[in-house]
Amino acid sequence: MSTALRGNSMCLPMQSDPMQPVPVRVLTRRREVADTWTLELEPGDAAGRPFAPGQFNMLYVFGVGEIPISLSGDSADPHRQVHTVRAVGPVSRALAALSPAATVGLRGPFGQGWPVEAAAGADVVLIAGGLGLAPLRPALYYILSRRARYGRVALLYGTRSPGDILFRRELERWRRRLDLEAWVTVDYAGSDWVGCVGVVTNLVPSASFDPADTVAFVCGPEVMMRFAVAALQKAGVDDAAIHLSMERNMKCAIGHCGHCQFGPLFVCKDGPVLSFERIRGLLSRKEI
Repeated sequence: MSTALRGNSMCLPMQSDPMQPVPVRVLTRRREVADTWTLELEPGDAAGRPFAPGQFNMLYVFGVGEIPISLSGDSADPHRQVHTVRAVGPVSRALAALSPAATVGLRGPFGQGWPVEAAAGADVVLIAGGLGLAPLRPALYYILSRRARYGRVALLYGTRSPGDILFRRELERWRRRLDLEAWVTVDYAGSDWVGCVGVVTNLVPSASFDPADTVAFVCGPEVMMRFAVAALQKAGVDDAAIHLSMERNMKCAIGHCGHCQFGPLFVCKDGPVLSFERIRGLLSRKEI
């Protein structure tokens, strides 16, 4: 199998009027860590229409504003619109504070997702930093539900401290699997932490994969992704086989407003998942 993956075979249609938010109810709200919550929304008119792992929705808190939030649930169950939100700004704080039965506006799904179908036959390395585990979770669900179609699979997850670890119970289940190599590291910890300490890129040499036949999915802070790319390159992974989920200021989500322009690309429409080969010259320019 060639690991020079181009495009996304799972780019799926969005709602008929992409600029019209659909009012939906919050079904459940679960606290993950101190500042991060997972919301499950009713699907609205998206019922029965699948989303691709790596796509995002625009969520609108009426009277406050609208922001893009990646889908963090299982793409095999489109009736559960799951989003994991870190409360860091006015809209995200308002979203995280919503109670069950509250109403929120939903547009989407939008964007190009992880090339999970094209990666079949290869080893897969997923590298997540902090909240970056949420957009990668649907890709891991997809791969694990079709486990025989892939080679070795490794999840490398790094976060600030043990108290910031997302989806802790799920991570423990993943780490007990014999067909998944799952590593967790933290930047700093107390004496009661018995796991790895250090940046997530330090885990790359420990992971088992064939660099000549590996596809890598990377999501996290941009500086972390730059170092992850460097670690994967050092290990021998081809630039075209490294895929990053980019973040920019997305407003319209359909490539019209220009807020998320990234060189010649629009992150909302051409991304958010882009191959490193495609954005190699852009990622090193911090002003873009």
